Amino acid sequence: MSLDEIDRKLIEALMNNSRSSMRQLAAKLDVSLGTIRNRLERLEKEEVIKGYNVILDPAKVGWEMTVIVGLRITKGKMIDVQKRIAEDPRVFLVYDVTGDYDSFVIAKVQNTDDLNDLTKGVLTSKGIERSLTHVVLNTVKETTIGLPKLKD
Repeated sequence: MSLDEIDRKLIEALMNNSRSSMRQLAAKLDVSLGTIRNRLERLEKEEVIKGYNVILDPAKVGWEMTVIVGLRITKGKMIDVQKRIAEDPRVFLVYDVTGDYDSFVIAKVQNTDDLNDLTKGVLTSKGIERSLTHVVLNTVKETTIGLPKLKD
């Protein structure tokens, strides 16, 4: 699917405030309410827009630490291990990657006890040969995914 300028502006407006009404979006983009309705329906149907989320401040809801974990996974066990890890509510992202590790996991934990529980209960479970855990000291940037720039 190809996104035109109106689609991109609509998506950007929703990323800035997903609670904007269709009427507000139409005014902001200077298009008709019908255009906004049709565009949203198409973008949702084609799963360009997969949903609308609330963005929380992790520390204010009890997630004090972010950890990044590299995993080496037993050959033939990748999918099973990744699915099992992804089920843990502290795990936010699971990536299949190239390089020295097979997978990277991004998780939020409440404190060191919670990190200990995640590490010993989930990140060293069956099928994981080795893990390397990094604790994030400072978050420089943490956002939802944005749109790539259009080529001229």
